[in-house]
Amino acid sequence: MWGVNPEKLCNQHLLGEHLEMHMFVGCIKKGISLKGYYDNKLVCTNLIKKRHDDLMNEMISRGMKHNTPMEEINFFKDYKQGSIDLELNINELMRRCPKCKERFVNEPGKK
Repeated sequence: MWGVNPEKLCNQHLLGEHLEMHMFVGCIKKGISLKGYYDNKLVCTNLIKKRHDDLMNEMISRGMKHNTPMEEINFFKDYKQGSIDLELNINELMRRCPKCKERFVNEPGKK
C-alpha cells in the first residue's frame, strides 16, 4: 500500500497496488497473517477499501477497465491494524521506478 496520490503512480504500480488491495482482503478473510506488511508499515487495514476505490477511480480516469469491485466487508470497520509510512514509501517508489519518479518530479495532478 504505497498510500501516495494514485495520480503519481505509473500504470504498472497503479495496477499492482490495485491487485494488492484484493490480495490483502483475501488474506484477511482466510486468516493469513499480514505481519510483515504491518512490521514494515506497508498496510493499514482500515484503509484498504478506500484505497481500492481511489486506485479504481484513477484507473478509470486513465481509460482502463475495472471489473473487480471490492465488496463491502464488515471487518474493515473493526479490523484496524498497521500503518503506512508515506515519506518512506514515496522515497522507495522514486528509487525503484523511473516512471513514477518522473510523475513526482513533473507533479501531474498535484494534490
